Parts: sequence; structure tokens; C-alpha cells
Amino acid sequence: MVSTLRIPRLVVAAPSSGSGKTTVATGLMAAFTGRGLTVSPHKAGPDYIDPGYHALATGRPGRNLDAYLCGTELLGPLFAHGAAGADLAVVEGVMGLYDGAAGQGELASTAQLAKALRAPVVLVVDGSSQSRSVAALVHGFASWDPEVRIGGVILNKVGSDRHEELLRDALDEAGVDVLGVLRRTPQAATPSRHLGLVPVAEREPDAVAAVAAMAEQVRAGCDLDALWALARSAPPLTGAPWDPAGSLAGAVTPPPSGPRPVVAVAGGAAFSFSYAEHTELLTAAGAEVVPFDPLRDEQLPESTGALVIGGGFPEVYAPELSANAALRAEVAALAAAGAPVAAECAGLLYLARELDGAPMCGVLDASARMTERLTLGYRDAVAVGDSVLAPAGTRVSGHEFHRTRLEPGAGTEPAWGVVRPGPPRTEGFVQGGVHASYLHVHWAALPTAAARLVARAVRPGAAL
Repeated sequence: MVSTLRIPRLVVAAPSSGSGKTTVATGLMAAFTGRGLTVSPHKAGPDYIDPGYHALATGRPGRNLDAYLCGTELLGPLFAHGAAGADLAVVEGVMGLYDGAAGQGELASTAQLAKALRAPVVLVVDGSSQSRSVAALVHGFASWDPEVRIGGVILNKVGSDRHEELLRDALDEAGVDVLGVLRRTPQAATPSRHLGLVPVAEREPDAVAAVAAMAEQVRAGCDLDALWALARSAPPLTGAPWDPAGSLAGAVTPPPSGPRPVVAVAGGAAFSFSYAEHTELLTAAGAEVVPFDPLRDEQLPESTGALVIGGGFPEVYAPELSANAALRAEVAALAAAGAPVAAECAGLLYLARELDGAPMCGVLDASARMTERLTLGYRDAVAVGDSVLAPAGTRVSGHEFHRTRLEPGAGTEPAWGVVRPGPPRTEGFVQGGVHASYLHVHWAALPTAAARLVARAVRPGAAL
């Protein structure tokens, strides 16, 4: 059913990474939430970490909007699904405003997303090393693509009142509204490590304080009334919201009578990477989704009939994961019994024989170790054979993001054949009911993955 979505919205972008998008976007989310608005948080691109801070700021799931992973046709429907019932949507961009998938034009860029959502852009500019030149910079970004509407600028890292005056004068000459000025505030800083910010799940008390500091910084330095007016100027969007059950139409057979199969989903500090839509799809496919924490829980949830282990940082917690031998044994036994197990990146490492010398679950005859090399980027791949997630020949778009190396990198039955970028190669493992891979895939673009996994899940009371 086609609907009209009238929701005020803003896209927070920047000329480049490191300009302060996350601080401003998260601060805006928290500040408007503090005003009593229901704020829907979104993140451009595949990033799992920023949405955790967005969720903390708003009390709603942080949701990703990625044209490469999901296709441009799903940007609007996924946005409408996530923003349902909200008073305001704030979308944090990725990299620089016009940066997207390498060598593929505007694909997966913040600019493409802003145009798809017909949303005004707030440009966050690092003013720390410039004065009048800021006008030329902003003019260039505002004029590069006439379809991208830059509604104003928030100046970040401003050093003094005099510095602020120079920047404001320059932008006034250029006819660009200054919607806020932020000074350096160490309390709002969030620690980083080898893959970016430290996730909320690993530092929740400190993360709460950091988000509160971001909100206060934005409240003190930004014109929230002007930003609210800009958000309300966004025109209505038309189209049907994405629907988990609707996307599974024809892929799900009526379940037999009796209890739903239990799909255990790993979480906690070591496995904090997930897309909210995955759980929604599993539920729509007929599963009872039960979270568990491999760092704390010594047993899988009762009656577990399938297992999903997503991304995260097992390398940071390898000794603790290894010490939980009882859970490792349960995971290995479940996999050996043929129950479906879907593992991505961190999950792949957890199923390996060892990680940096620490014993893991031993489901896969492979060894993993940390390296200095960052593997990062979008991938196009095809399913080499039939698996619990996809039939042979299924084409997917995914993303890799890690600093580990697995030996061997593929099993005798690989999960995927990566067709680009670079020379073709195989990757991952299909072994019984196990599908394990470095590749992150967004199931909104492959909803039958959830249906296939739930269909093969062992139901409560059935023998493994």
C-alpha cells in the first residue's frame, strides 16, 4: 500500500571524515529527544558502531541506510519503516558528503541518500584551521550538485569568539546560514581503536555520559529552533514502508502447530554488530528470537534450534571467550548436530579452532590472528553452493571490515565467490548447517536468508 510520510528530517553531512558528524548528529538526536520529540535515528552506510550511540541518544533502534548493500529502491521504504511513529528523523552521513562506493559515482554516498529522502543537509565543517576560506569550501559543496539542498552549516572545533566572528562573516558573504557553532569539548570525545569508535556495549556508563555531553554541546551551540524549522521544510515522501512480513511473502510456509523455533542471537560486548531488520525478519519468519552473551552465558538459550553470531570484537575478548568452555562446547555440539548456524566476521572467528592462540569453538578447522592490515570495502559475491542462507548462484552485495586473517580463508565448500573488486576468489565456509563468512550482508536485501534459516531450525522438543 502506497502511503505518504510527512516526517521532518535532516541529513548531517561533512566535507570529510573527522569533521564531527557523529558528535553533531548524536547531539542533535539527544537534544531533540530531550525536548520531548520522538526521534528516529539513521546512519548512512554499513557502520554498526555509530547506530549504537544513536540508540542511546533516542531510545529507538539505530538503523542503517545503505544503497550498496540494500539497493537504491529500498532506501525510502527502510527509512519509512524505521521512522514510523517518530516526530523527527536525523540521518548521520558517511565519509564526505559526495564520497561513496569506490569508482561507482555517487552510489552509497550521503548525497545520494539525501536526494532519495528529499532531505535538507546540515553540513558540519571543521573550522579549526581556516577563516574566510570556509566560504569557498561551503560554496563548492553547495553548488556541486544542484539536487542536494544544503540548508545550513554547523561550525565545529571553533577556537575563540574572534575565530567564530571571522567564520560567520565569511559565510554571511556567501549567503549560507550558520545553524550552530561548537567549541572543543573533551567530555564529548569517544575513544577509538582499530576499527573506529569503541561500541556502546563495551562502555555503556561512559557512553551515556558522552552522549549527554554531546547533547549539551549541541544545545549550547546550535539554534535548535532553526534546525527544527529546516527539518520541517522537507517535503512529503510517498511509497510503501518496508515490511518484514511482506518481504517474506511466498518464502515462508505455514509453520506446524506448536512452539516457535528458538533462534539464539549472540550479543554483548564481543558481538555488538547487528542490523535491527535481521531480528525483525527472523520474527516474521516464525522464530522466537532470544539474545545471549557469549562472554557471560555458559549455556545457549533453552531449546535453541538455530544460531546467529554477527560481527563485533572477539579479538579484544579472546581470553574471556576461550575461558567460557561450557558455551563453546554447546555451540560446537549444536553445529555438529546439523542445526543452522549463521556466522559473520566475528562469528566466523568464534567458530574457528583458535583466535590469536586462544581456543575457540572448533567448529571450523581454521586458525585466526590479528594483523596490522585493515580489510575494508564493499564486495559483490555469489553463493558457490546451496547453504542454510542461500541457494547456489544467489548474488549478494556485502561489506568487509576487519583486521584479522583466517587460515585457510575458505573451506572445501566456500560460502561465497567474491567477483569484485579484484580478481575472483572464494571465501568462507559452508559445512552442514553452518554458513560462516567475513562478508556482512544486509538481510533486507536477502530476506529469504531468514526464511531458510528458520525453516531448518530445530523446534522445541525435537531431537537434534
